[in-house]
Amino acid sequence: MPISRDPFVSLIQAALPELQQEFSQLPPADPLGGAPGELDAMAGVLAEVGSRMANNYPYFHPLYAGQMMKPPHPIARVAYAMGMWINPNNHSLDGGRASSRFELEAVGEIAAMFGWKEHLGHLTGGGTVANLEALWVSGRLHAGKRIVASSQAHYTHSRISAVLGLAFSSIPVDRRGRMDLERLEEELRKGDVGTVVVTLGTTAIGSVDPLKRILQLRAKYGFRVHVDAAYGGYFKLVSNISPEAATAFEAAGEAESIVIDPHKHGLQPYGCGCVLFRDPAVGIFYKHDSPYTYFSSSDLHLGEITLECSRAGAAAVALWATQRLLPLATDGEFARSLGRCRSACLALYARLVADGRFVLPLEPELDILVWGVKAASLAEASRLAQSIFDAAAKRDLHIALVQLPLGLFSPGTWPDEDTATTVTCLRSVLMKPEHLDWLDRIWEILCAATEVSLGSPEYQHL
Repeated sequence: MPISRDPFVSLIQAALPELQQEFSQLPPADPLGGAPGELDAMAGVLAEVGSRMANNYPYFHPLYAGQMMKPPHPIARVAYAMGMWINPNNHSLDGGRASSRFELEAVGEIAAMFGWKEHLGHLTGGGTVANLEALWVSGRLHAGKRIVASSQAHYTHSRISAVLGLAFSSIPVDRRGRMDLERLEEELRKGDVGTVVVTLGTTAIGSVDPLKRILQLRAKYGFRVHVDAAYGGYFKLVSNISPEAATAFEAAGEAESIVIDPHKHGLQPYGCGCVLFRDPAVGIFYKHDSPYTYFSSSDLHLGEITLECSRAGAAAVALWATQRLLPLATDGEFARSLGRCRSACLALYARLVADGRFVLPLEPELDILVWGVKAASLAEASRLAQSIFDAAAKRDLHIALVQLPLGLFSPGTWPDEDTATTVTCLRSVLMKPEHLDWLDRIWEILCAATEVSLGSPEYQHL
């Protein structure tokens, strides 16, 4: 949807007077300090901002299918703007009384999605900080023990482990991009693994680790399970994912901690991450004293259970409003919308499989799709992927490039595959429900870009 047709402006114009009325008893105060010409100067600056912001990909449009960029729902934009009108700080109730309540309620609804009635949780600036907190707690409970994650897990886990001073090991994946359980158990037998990070929706290829079987290993070896569902967590509500993925999501509530990012599939502006702990007792690790921030209430302050201090209360307002409009229910509009993303991915996958010019290493588990280009060599396959990427962009279709390990592909896919370990491939994240309606147009442009790139006669037989 073009920005000019965005309902944000009309919604905010209708909603703001109600908020402003609540403070009408205060004496007038000029936020500009009476400076002459200030509004005109602001208008000039904002016009420049608008012009320069055009130097972006059209993340909001269905023809953008590259990175994990999902436009916030209009209600989230408006609620965020209303929150920013007050600019609360959810570090303490004194800084954000209303927005702290919004946060506790919204986070409680996310926890309930995983079956948790009791929990400890809060919003963060994003998945990286949320994962940091989860692994920090794990490190306190399993001091000195290793953290392990699959080689397809997000790179920040190794970085976070280094920040925390904890050893980290990467576990190889199987041909479907999931954590290899035999290799995992080899590491577990060493007796020094404290936490296994299970990824439900890797950011490169969307693979879902076999959580249920990893929980069986936990019963044997006694480690903590942390679920990184920053990208994939909301697929817990979706009915058209594979049975294996559904089993993994269904077991998420048995983990010790979970991370999910509302600013991905949760329709929120950046940044809005969420960390959840099944046992509220881990709050003891956050305990601290502050001489000035917690004076107005004896109730729990969010600043007492977070590593971050100042946090935008507006993020909580936006999340609460979105979940109020679109509840996190398996039979609700939100879940159906996410199911359309999955359907779009499966439909594009089917077209790519039927097209002899491409090679598909694996069937998508969520809504992330990767594919390579058939060619006489790895170098040529990588070059052609880059060419298709460029040609599609010239036609306003924005996809992405990804370096994939050759181990995900069938042996013999390229004749010289013993000369390298990775190949450049194409990748799409079909995370907008409108992608399903736009699939014919996406395919038309992708085919045109491919024909331009493979136009040389030497490729006609591929």
